[in-house]
Amino acid sequence: MPASSRPRAFRVYAAGVPVYTNLDGTTPDKGLVDILKWQIGDRLSGRRRRDPGGFVTPRRAHDDALLRSQHASLTWIGHATFALRIGGKLLVTDPIWSDRLGLASARLCEPGVALHAMPKIDVVTVSHAHFDHLDLPTLRRIGPDALYVVPRDVGDIVRGAGLRNVVELGWWETHRVGDVAITLVPAQHWSMRAPWDRNRRLWGGFVFEAPEGIAYHAGDTAMSERVFGEIGARYPGIDWAMLPIGAYDPPWFMQPQHMGPEEALRAFELLGARHLCAMHWGTFKLTDEPVGEPPERLRAACAAASLSEDRAWIFDVGETRALGSAARSQAIT
Repeated sequence: MPASSRPRAFRVYAAGVPVYTNLDGTTPDKGLVDILKWQIGDRLSGRRRRDPGGFVTPRRAHDDALLRSQHASLTWIGHATFALRIGGKLLVTDPIWSDRLGLASARLCEPGVALHAMPKIDVVTVSHAHFDHLDLPTLRRIGPDALYVVPRDVGDIVRGAGLRNVVELGWWETHRVGDVAITLVPAQHWSMRAPWDRNRRLWGGFVFEAPEGIAYHAGDTAMSERVFGEIGARYPGIDWAMLPIGAYDPPWFMQPQHMGPEEALRAFELLGARHLCAMHWGTFKLTDEPVGEPPERLRAACAAASLSEDRAWIFDVGETRALGSAARSQAIT
């Protein structure tokens, strides 16, 4: 591929081990000291917010007939996991069907569709190696028949689970599966599964181009005018932008790596997309904001921006929405 298409802000240790950075050359660089400051220091000083409790993440039965049909659709399974039916394929993003993340966070609500009730999954995309996006127990359950599309240097983790049908991509590289073109695009984030592999595996989001339209899954990302502006410029016709709205509090710790609802709305504007599809909230309690706060703040931000509810989609877990030509006919305001 041409040099201009390679992941930028990339350097190599003398030993030949790749280390990745964001487009602007940064990484969040939060370590053990920062974690202790958040978990202990902020608690002792009274700065940590308490969730008042009582919120139940809304859930509904999925549309099984639509999910199993060849009509384009989008179903929220929970967290960053969507089932995307497009181009005659069923794609699943950052799949997590496990009850908890390792020994840590327990799931707050059941997956929108049980894994055993899912139709055949053709393609799995994994945005990066963090445990709440790359869940090996789930990947093993999905099994070897699916194609796994991952960023550079993430493939060894997936292959280590016995899954050999793996394609690795750098930023702006594309792999085609039938009528669907899958492109890895930048994200403002970082990567680590163990202390010794920090930023040695690439991260990103995915753009899916198909006859029905263009979908974008941001993976995990902070707000970046450069990242979203460049994606929007390269893909000016994005129909459905799956953007994270949760895991933002405390801002001093989270803002370099995650977006809040208002930032997600700004990213949506930079992308010039037709529909904002909210994700990354209500499934696991990862940070300090109350579980039900992200959608409330997003609704308020959309109302202030005069963005209608038919363009800002806040899914219930399990909700299935039809996609198609009707979405493409809506003017961008």
